[in-house]
Amino acid sequence: MQRRLKDYLLVSLKGMAMGAADAVPGVSGGTIAFISGIYEELITTISGVNLSLLKTLKSKGFFAFWKQLNGNFLLALLSGIIISFVSFMRLAKYLIEQHTVLIWSFFFGLIIASIFFVGKQINKWSAKTIIALILGAIIAFYITSLPSLASNTNSYFLFIAGAIAICAMILPGISGSFILVILGAYKTLSDAFHDFDIKKIALFAGGAIVGLLSFSHVLKWLFKNYHNTTLAILTGFILGSLNKVWPYKKTVSVMEDATGKVVEFTGISKYETLSVLQQNTLDFETYKTVLEQSVLPSTFSQINANTNPQLFLAIGLMIAGFLTIFILEKVGNKAK
Repeated sequence: MQRRLKDYLLVSLKGMAMGAADAVPGVSGGTIAFISGIYEELITTISGVNLSLLKTLKSKGFFAFWKQLNGNFLLALLSGIIISFVSFMRLAKYLIEQHTVLIWSFFFGLIIASIFFVGKQINKWSAKTIIALILGAIIAFYITSLPSLASNTNSYFLFIAGAIAICAMILPGISGSFILVILGAYKTLSDAFHDFDIKKIALFAGGAIVGLLSFSHVLKWLFKNYHNTTLAILTGFILGSLNKVWPYKKTVSVMEDATGKVVEFTGISKYETLSVLQQNTLDFETYKTVLEQSVLPSTFSQINANTNPQLFLAIGLMIAGFLTIFILEKVGNKAK
């Protein structure tokens, strides 16, 4: 594929959108890649990283190696992802803490649009694709319902977490950051980026590279041999992930940061949603969410001492999220 400089700048912008999405526990960078029209090229490029590249480098030189690698595409994309992921992780932390309902409303709209745009690429529906979609939705819903583990501060655990999370990061609908939350590695990694802990960042990156190179071959094979079924499963993943990004939650259980003990949240305060308690006390460290469930906006207000659910603003941000994906899809099609 012949690209000009402005095309690679566009790829970098798509990478930045992917990085920003992956920094949020609940949104998948793979979804952004899919909608923006670079998903299959990304999977094909990654799966092409093998020993034959080294042979090309040795026998034909660097430029032949770089072309076979699709190096310009990878460099542009990864630059955008890394810059955005590292910088947006701090912003995402602030938004999730201080404007919980609003940020999740935006991402809910984004995911709704993603279901439509990914699903419409299935060119032939059958009993098999419908079953695949339902199965994908059930798996994703189950994953988003899992309680998170206690925080694991072991540096070497980040290697394993990186290998697992990267597989989710490249799957539309399943958030790599949320997998890190479930594994208890999200805080450890975010602290490592905040403190520029090179050892921990390198271990996570090493695990991510191993997981990425392995899993991309599986995805490439699935797209080649079961294209419609694979798309249906991925659409189901996105559908099932809506449970995680629904903005109105009731906290069921939390972990005490000081003791690591998991306790029922009911009775701890007059608020039954941890984020509301945190915003009113400005204490974001004492408790960490272990398990939560989605509720209606009216219920959210009722269980949180008549807290304003910001319903109209939330709906507006859902529409904005939907339109963001619509724009990305239009840009992706235009660039093809």
